[in-house]
Amino acid sequence: MITPSPPDNAPRLVAHAVSELARRTRFPVAFGGLETEGAIHITSICGARTRNLDGLVVQASRGLGGRAFVEKRPRLALDYASSRAITHDYDTVILGEGIATLFAVPIMVAGNARGVLYCGSWGQSPVGDVVARPAIAVADELATELRISDEVERRVNRMPARTDMPPALREELRCSYAELRRVSAGISDAALRAELAKIEQRLAVLSSDHTMPPRPEIRLSPREVDVLACVAVGATNAEIGTRLGLKEATVKSYLQTAMSKLDATTRHSAVAAARRAGVLP
Repeated sequence: MITPSPPDNAPRLVAHAVSELARRTRFPVAFGGLETEGAIHITSICGARTRNLDGLVVQASRGLGGRAFVEKRPRLALDYASSRAITHDYDTVILGEGIATLFAVPIMVAGNARGVLYCGSWGQSPVGDVVARPAIAVADELATELRISDEVERRVNRMPARTDMPPALREELRCSYAELRRVSAGISDAALRAELAKIEQRLAVLSSDHTMPPRPEIRLSPREVDVLACVAVGATNAEIGTRLGLKEATVKSYLQTAMSKLDATTRHSAVAAARRAGVLP
């Protein structure tokens, strides 16, 4: 299987994960990066005392991180300098930083290793659940963000060059858009949600019957758009509540507010108005 290229926002995603790794594990040094052409390129470093880690490129299967990458599981070197379980290709870098204990966690996306996160200390430090669990959790969160970015890229690439797409393809786009809204609503990273929102808007405008951008006077809240996106694919209020984790009465309230803003008298006319405005695909 060909590993997807890192998304454009990869450096920011990795930087956020490395920052979280340092905060949650309390290890003084954290760093990480994604794989490109068979090597893990370290793009984010937190807490280093030297510049030894800058520009580090780790080949798959080499060193602690390379081993974690190919074995697809976390690896620990309690005493890095004397470890016989790894190759020592990067001793100059790791020991030059003064790292004694190093823990490496692969970033797994859909069963494939996409990169590695590391946390280390300058003295020998036991790595139990207190460190391992949050480190693995951070790697899992980053993997989720990468999976979402991959899916967004896949859907954008499937967009036809023309806006006069066949009805069946347009309906598939609308279902995909509704699902993307649902996934986006569950992301806590505000910056990532903002980027997803921009892509959602591109999909809405590119696939609408009109190429004009949304009218500035129509300002729907994110949840109002979420609800309308579900209405657009035929979901009932109860089904929308289940998808978005909302009470049915709350869904009805969002829908009524959206209808008022769109000057629509029915849920279907609200969807039509939102499409004309470029808010929905």
